[in-house]
Amino acid sequence: MFFIFFNRFRLLSVISVGGPVNFLSAAQVAGHPENGWINQAIRFWTFEDSSILIIVLGVLLIGLNCGLMGGYIVTRRLSMFGDTLSHAVLPGIAVGFFISQSRNELALMLGAMLSGFFGVAIISTLKKFTKMKADSAMALILSAFYALGISLIAHLQQTTGSGAANLENYLFGSLVGLSQSDLPPIIFCLICIVLTFVIMNKELLICGFDPSFARSIGLPVDLIHYFLWVLLAFCIVSSLQTIGVILVSALLIIPASTAWLLTHRMSHLLILSAFFGGTCGLLGCFLSFLNNRLAAGPIIVLCSTAIFFIVLFFSPLRGMVPSWIRRRKQGKKIRWENTLKACYQVLEDSRFNDQSFSQSLLARRRRKSDGEIEKEVDTLIRQGYATRSRKVSLQSKELLSESVLSLTPKGWEVACRIVRNHRLWELYLTKKASYAPDHVHDDAEKIEHIIGEQTVRRLERILSNPKLDPHGKPIPSQDDIDRGWISSAKVAPQG
Repeated sequence: MFFIFFNRFRLLSVISVGGPVNFLSAAQVAGHPENGWINQAIRFWTFEDSSILIIVLGVLLIGLNCGLMGGYIVTRRLSMFGDTLSHAVLPGIAVGFFISQSRNELALMLGAMLSGFFGVAIISTLKKFTKMKADSAMALILSAFYALGISLIAHLQQTTGSGAANLENYLFGSLVGLSQSDLPPIIFCLICIVLTFVIMNKELLICGFDPSFARSIGLPVDLIHYFLWVLLAFCIVSSLQTIGVILVSALLIIPASTAWLLTHRMSHLLILSAFFGGTCGLLGCFLSFLNNRLAAGPIIVLCSTAIFFIVLFFSPLRGMVPSWIRRRKQGKKIRWENTLKACYQVLEDSRFNDQSFSQSLLARRRRKSDGEIEKEVDTLIRQGYATRSRKVSLQSKELLSESVLSLTPKGWEVACRIVRNHRLWELYLTKKASYAPDHVHDDAEKIEHIIGEQTVRRLERILSNPKLDPHGKPIPSQDDIDRGWISSAKVAPQG
């Protein structure tokens, strides 16, 4: 992939007849920085110039189109396919210009779509008749078609003169060149996308997430996929002149990836993706207008990327920071629950004859040092799960003082529930899943902290309210929890 992108940008430098391409020459939205940024902002949002209104409408519509199509691309794991298709249309644009000898929109669009489908057909053929993987085939077509398109455009610029000079706008995009006549194809594309998603919503979801099931109920899965590719190609082609081949794939993928971090529902993802696409388009256009040195296309993508990383770090659903906080809280919860379980086991070792136990016994059970167990006990006391007192005893004519712990009713209830979850799961695995009794402990250690009360009740019904686990130890019942103790008669004799 590094080789592909390296050659991509190396080839860009030789498109123009006169030398390297000026990345800023036709890319930014023209403003007047000498007026001050506040006046510039007022001028932009009040749409004093009709050209600004056309550019804003165009960018907003393209953001909506790419956002909606990107939702299906990202959820179907076709991000590389979208990038490939956006680059495969470039030779068709050059061929369309050569045939029409002008920038005829219909000729360029038909050429681009035919070129894109030719590239898709080659990918399908390579996958079907060779052992080449899909990603390798797409990378091959992306680089080959892109290089061919650049070569054809450079040749046209040398042979036809200034007539083909503006074809480089399809590489980098040109918001300044957006006119009122460019809006109808973009609007028509948006209407087609919205109608398709509304009318074929269920079919697209089934074919995208479970193709085998879709075929079993008689849906034409391949036909629906091809139709979706046609729609994607139409979206790409209608956006090329404004955003450019290089950046349109980013506008397809980044807003949808951002939306994916915020929701699990497909309908919400499409709405959020369209919102991010339109918002980033407007923001990038605005920033470019404030400063003539900022190219609009790249700024739109940079705005999308910035929003993506903000959501990536702080999204409540999949954000890195909230996930780290949840893991940290879960780790603390597991530690003090394990400590409560160890307290129960210490009491069980004495067959529940005593309602208190020394802290040193708990340290040995947890296999921790005195300092580590002191911190865990302090946590239990702060949360109201245990109390601590000092016990003085005479040993070898010396007075010894040690910490003695007792579980509160709240601590006893939680300890019993953790032990019950653990032992019920062990019994379930041995009886229903045919696990050996000495192979169930590690699995139960994980499940005991996340199993819900409803699942516990169901396990009890399946196992007919068992009393003992596979190792002959008592399983605390709800009566034991309510009573706040377990009778020593219920405890199996220790071997």
